[in-house]
Amino acid sequence: MEILKPSVESSCTSEFNKLKRVILCEPTYMSIEGKINETQKKFKDDEFHLDTAIKQHENLVNTLQKQGIEVISLPPEKNFTEQVFTRDIGFTLGEMVFVAEMAQGARKGEENVLIDWLKREGVPYYNLTGNVIEGGDVMIHGKKIFVGLSSRTNQQAIDNLQSRLQEYKVYTVPIDEKYLHLDCVFNIISETEALYFPKAFTEKEIQLLAEHFTLIEVNEREQFTMGTNVLSLGDKKVLSLPVNKELNDQLRKRDFDVIEVDISEIIKSGGSFRCCTLPILRES
Repeated sequence: MEILKPSVESSCTSEFNKLKRVILCEPTYMSIEGKINETQKKFKDDEFHLDTAIKQHENLVNTLQKQGIEVISLPPEKNFTEQVFTRDIGFTLGEMVFVAEMAQGARKGEENVLIDWLKREGVPYYNLTGNVIEGGDVMIHGKKIFVGLSSRTNQQAIDNLQSRLQEYKVYTVPIDEKYLHLDCVFNIISETEALYFPKAFTEKEIQLLAEHFTLIEVNEREQFTMGTNVLSLGDKKVLSLPVNKELNDQLRKRDFDVIEVDISEIIKSGGSFRCCTLPILRES
């Protein structure tokens, strides 16, 4: 563990409090070649347009900044084609940034770019080496942490997280492994509400989640277009894809302010708004 006097404040206790500071990475070298997840396989016949992805990402950054959110950009590196998905390389819990151990070989090493920034800014961090865990599987809700048991996060990593965080209750949430991360099928969007895709879970997991949240169902078509993977900005304001009309209507009926941003080219690689953002600071 490295604890230095920070020049950048870090603190997160939820997925939905007002977002103040977030880490992104431009998809400068993004490509879809190896088909490393189910979404990429389904989009295999759709040509990927890098120029469009870069323009859409720039619009995402501009949208965040217009909401008064500070955007920190990690430097893109040529050998990391999935680097746009910054959420997977870590998560902020309390004032500590936990750096993930990447499961997929093509992504190993991305975390070092984050570590370099954390060191430079003196941000407290803990490197979760030795066990496979990725930030897309981690959901924070006060003193409760929901962690997806997936193809990218194993039970040993979840157990080790619980042993290090005695003041928290860590819940293991197994998901169907064809879905990449927990945030592809479940997402906490307020103190009492969460999005979910029922087919990704057994009845046991659905009952567990329903004990903590009012569950808002995302249909199969909109799960494929990453409907669950919205980004909460705080004050019941979320970023969502324009194509997910049924979900957006549901959210508006629940008094959410839905800001529609098109990142349809980026989602061809299996991630959307939550995947593309690593919050460093949310208001308590």
